[in-house]
Amino acid sequence: MITNAEHLARLRDRYADASGADMFHPAFKAVAEQIFSSSDRRKWPFADVATFLDAPYRPDGLAQPLPNLAGLDVALIGVPMDLGVTNRAGARLGPRAVRNVERIGPYEHALGLAPITRLKMADVGDVPMRSRYSLDECHADIEACFTQVVQAGVIPLAVGGDHSITGSILKAVGRDRPVGMVHIDAHCDTAGTYEGSKFHHGGPFREAVLAGVLDPRRSIQIGIRGGAEYLWEFSFDSGMTVIHAEEFSKMGVEAVIRRAREVVGDGPTYVTFDVDSLDPAYAPGTGTPEVGGLSPREVLTLLRGLAGLNIVGGDVMEVAPQHDPTSNTAQVGAQMLFEILCLVALSPAMAGR
Repeated sequence: MITNAEHLARLRDRYADASGADMFHPAFKAVAEQIFSSSDRRKWPFADVATFLDAPYRPDGLAQPLPNLAGLDVALIGVPMDLGVTNRAGARLGPRAVRNVERIGPYEHALGLAPITRLKMADVGDVPMRSRYSLDECHADIEACFTQVVQAGVIPLAVGGDHSITGSILKAVGRDRPVGMVHIDAHCDTAGTYEGSKFHHGGPFREAVLAGVLDPRRSIQIGIRGGAEYLWEFSFDSGMTVIHAEEFSKMGVEAVIRRAREVVGDGPTYVTFDVDSLDPAYAPGTGTPEVGGLSPREVLTLLRGLAGLNIVGGDVMEVAPQHDPTSNTAQVGAQMLFEILCLVALSPAMAGR
């Protein structure tokens, strides 16, 4: 048995003259080599243009008429639009708030993964919008933008913005074949047209199913609760699996993970996270808060449990920073975006790249 003195001597031999950038575990060493440019120096996380997850900035990525997405596996895209909200506005500023979060990644300790070592990704800026007033035109621009990204063979990760946005993203992602969906939210968002508009944040998934781009029988909605339940008939009639927040607590997160994996199977799957799925004690900065929600730890465990599914895109929606006095909501949103990015890195969709 090694003595204490021998153990200390080994540690001194390895670490006494090592810098903070010197790592010996192969996985940790690979991450450090990406982060530290020389010795123990690295870029200040609070300097330069803020990007999602401190990714390289490619402002020409969505330039019109020809986007520049060459060489990318993943495009991180902002969608600063909240014309579809029914309650408190402000999610248009969500992409800026999430970009400003510094302390995310680069290593995901529970999955043992640093996505930056596996993926070529960049923050390509925000969807170019023709009008700040027309909800219909905004959705046409969103669909057109994400269609270009998908056709370039790049997986999109988006931050909004209100949840109506996801309906138009799905029209791009599911254009060639309908996708399954893991949807984490307080609301099912499968209501119909109101006041002459089908583009509102309470109805994107009905619209996506009827457009033939979302397979309802491969879709699961998790964390549902609140007084709008009567609006979600379409979820049940179309064959979506709905797990209410109360059921989540009774089932336990591992059972919910098993059910989600059963529902979506091995087909192409989209992950969408609405920050109001969390209890407002954790995430007050959102337009339609509902008490009795999930905790960040529960959602982190849930997302990590989806590792290995065929993830072809994802988003984080409904961060409204002006209702977020502590910045907790933006912090949670950025962390969930990072988890979805890790799922992309582990997805069969990335095989062979």
